[in-house]
Amino acid sequence: MESLGLAQLGERLGDRFDVLAGGDRLAPERLQSLWAAVDWSYRLLTSEEQRVFRALSAFPGPFSPDAARQVAGPDAGPAVGRLVDCSLVSPPRAGPDGRDRYAMLETLRAFGAGQLEQAGEAAAAARALAANALGVALQASAAMLTRAGERAAAAWLDSEEATTSHALTWARANDPDAALALATALAPWWSLRGRNATGYAMLSAACEHAAPGSDAWCDAQQLLGDLAAASVVALGHFTAARDALAARTPSVLLVSARNGRAASLAVTGRLTEAADEAGRALDLARQLGDPRGHVLALTWLATAALLAGDAQQSLNWLRQADGIDQAAITGRALLRHWMVLTAALIMAGEFTSAKQQSERALELGREAGERSDLALCLALAAYAACLAGDLAQARAQLLEAIGIGHQTGVHLMLTVCLDVGGLICAESQRLADAVTIWAAFFACPPELGRPDLPGLPQRRREQLQRAEATLGPERTRQARERGAAMSLSAALEFALLAITENGAQGAAHADQTGLSARQRELVTLVARGRTDTQIAEQLYISVRTVRSHLDRIRDKTGCRHRADLTRLALQNGLI
Repeated sequence: MESLGLAQLGERLGDRFDVLAGGDRLAPERLQSLWAAVDWSYRLLTSEEQRVFRALSAFPGPFSPDAARQVAGPDAGPAVGRLVDCSLVSPPRAGPDGRDRYAMLETLRAFGAGQLEQAGEAAAAARALAANALGVALQASAAMLTRAGERAAAAWLDSEEATTSHALTWARANDPDAALALATALAPWWSLRGRNATGYAMLSAACEHAAPGSDAWCDAQQLLGDLAAASVVALGHFTAARDALAARTPSVLLVSARNGRAASLAVTGRLTEAADEAGRALDLARQLGDPRGHVLALTWLATAALLAGDAQQSLNWLRQADGIDQAAITGRALLRHWMVLTAALIMAGEFTSAKQQSERALELGREAGERSDLALCLALAAYAACLAGDLAQARAQLLEAIGIGHQTGVHLMLTVCLDVGGLICAESQRLADAVTIWAAFFACPPELGRPDLPGLPQRRREQLQRAEATLGPERTRQARERGAAMSLSAALEFALLAITENGAQGAAHADQTGLSARQRELVTLVARGRTDTQIAEQLYISVRTVRSHLDRIRDKTGCRHRADLTRLALQNGLI
């Protein structure tokens, strides 16, 4: 503390053994540095205990007794117990999944990793750790295929996240086949937890070394499609998997690929093709006795009918799933089925029933720990609540939907939230806000996806006509131009403001920021989604100058994040 000061000491604690080396020179040698203290304890161990300690330091986080035996050896149990007695390993504690796990303090782990490297055992320990992580991921992935095992399996992977992430990083650099197998096993969990963007990047990287058309490659394409969330990108992955599998013996994976294509085609407006693909998936699922594929095929047939404007045919398809054992399919597949049922009830004008069904679907989504589909389910529930006249519930559900949509990064969900936000504003008599939000919705790039919820286009047209008649041409034009200039992130921030009790149209439009003209210009560009580099190019200044300006703006306003600056711009009429 005396030589470095608090700030520098904090910055250098990553080099703990180099920094914490200035103890009392008159003290015993083992007390003169942190390294010496740990080394003294280490040397008191037997050679077998030292070996086990070194192997356990390969774990980046908590580890189960089974994992300890797999990495440190089948006879490591007594040595692990001795390490607990010596306080070199923490006693086992139950994790989020209920399983007991040991832990090691970071300082001890860092020391052990150094000893592991010196002993030439690091590569073998890393390989054993990767094998353990793969085994866990494969077991959990298999358990996630049924509704009964889905939640427990997801909690297991939640608890093993540090180990599986570390193992995947190692495998990508040292064992491409293991990396692909591990990423493939983790993909359903990534998707369930709403980690679509991260999972897509990791699985894409792991798939680079797979032979096109191989079983592993086809499996990865199917999962990449799931992670891409029913978009144009997803359609490409599902199509690649279907084409490779079509000439082979019919399989459940081919059913999944066809169902994925049907979903992507429906969302992108190619309804005839979607219905044809879902029909083929339905025939194949019945042939193979695949209950999950059967339910999803009926779901996408119903979706295509719904988007084509035929609510009755949609309900007919959905009711065919009533006889399928719900316990035999995943909670996620059932959630998607129930969401389409909610939408069909809305289109049929059964708003109260739709609201009840959406609440049932939400309960299922929360039970399964679902994230990405939960955002869409919440938006749909908000739509149903709005039509049923419960605006307070609609606002609360849409606020939660936008929050989850931001976390998952699935743009498709966010554009749906924007559309529903416009309706909530219109039903709340905030017509200028509704015009602005819908203008931003129409301005979203088509590649983000702009699926229409059932009946919403007609209601949108009616409300926009009412808004123009009430506001007049000039105010309508101003509201429309404001929304058209917004980025998706700015439009969502505006929607969050608009659906609150006070609404956005009551926000001050006179500049109350206290910023200079140049600073207001920068805040406006940030709110429009420009990066620091883009701002620098537009204003003919350096990126460093942009960042310097933004730092001063943050100090002046207290807005630490770009989302905060966007909200500031919206509240003060800068966009």
